[in-house]
Amino acid sequence: MKNTTQPYIVSFGEVLWDIFPNGERAGGAPFNVAYNTFKMGTDIKMLSKVGNDELGKKLINQIKNWGITTELIQTDEKFSTGTVIANFDENNEAHYDIVQNVAWDFIEILPEHEEIIKNAEAFVFGSLAARNETSRNTLFQLLEWAKFKIFDVNFRPPFIDVELIKTLLHKCDLVKMNKPELRNIIEFLGEEYIDEETGVKHIQKYFNINEVVLTKGSKGARYFVGNQSYTFSAIPITIADTVGSGDSFLAGFLHKRIQEKSPEEIMKQAVSLGAFITSKFGACPDYNYEEYRIFRENQYKKSV
Repeated sequence: MKNTTQPYIVSFGEVLWDIFPNGERAGGAPFNVAYNTFKMGTDIKMLSKVGNDELGKKLINQIKNWGITTELIQTDEKFSTGTVIANFDENNEAHYDIVQNVAWDFIEILPEHEEIIKNAEAFVFGSLAARNETSRNTLFQLLEWAKFKIFDVNFRPPFIDVELIKTLLHKCDLVKMNKPELRNIIEFLGEEYIDEETGVKHIQKYFNINEVVLTKGSKGARYFVGNQSYTFSAIPITIADTVGSGDSFLAGFLHKRIQEKSPEEIMKQAVSLGAFITSKFGACPDYNYEEYRIFRENQYKKSV
């Protein structure tokens, strides 16, 4: 029987509060992806966990107010809602302390997950959410059910487990990484980094991954599909901050990728949404699709 429900994506991992000196913001890379994917008009389900505390209730209310379903966000009675403490040094560089043993480290597998994951158009995950055994085991089971698995590498020191990264790369259908992460992965494999093309092709062959997305900030992005590669320039903008830039890029990518659009159309959406969010403060700024559409059309002088 054909599934007649609206196509949707599941994003797995951390939802949390980024605690800045001037206040807190809802965040976590998988949630930033979910927020901006939803803004594009794609149905998204966030699979995570918060604590049964004030921060958890506030986070759930915030997500609901944005119109995003919280049906797959669990509540933990023992562990608190995740937080990331941001501090700034004398050069105004931010340093982050990702608090451990919080609710999203203990995401549980539930009976209803199998059907939900099997019917999703894509399943998005990162490496940070697998730092704890409970969430890691849940992730491994969900990956067995998912039909299109997208690994957003998102290295977060000190939570970089080389063997875990290799395992996750073996399990995915598409991997998104930035240039430093590409270099790191090549080094993990005991190889010397030569250039982007050689590095990506080695990863494709070693892990049997057909699609690789490489983001390069102001130097644009590349999309490798099998033996083909597509290169796209960055959109010149005035940067507000770079928090969540890669997450919004992935959101734009996903929106077009699940519609099976051309690589050019997929990447134009990814690059333009990444630029749009980078021109605003925060990873989940308040905006509507029309505002983004006008920005995009002004950049490309035609509809993408």
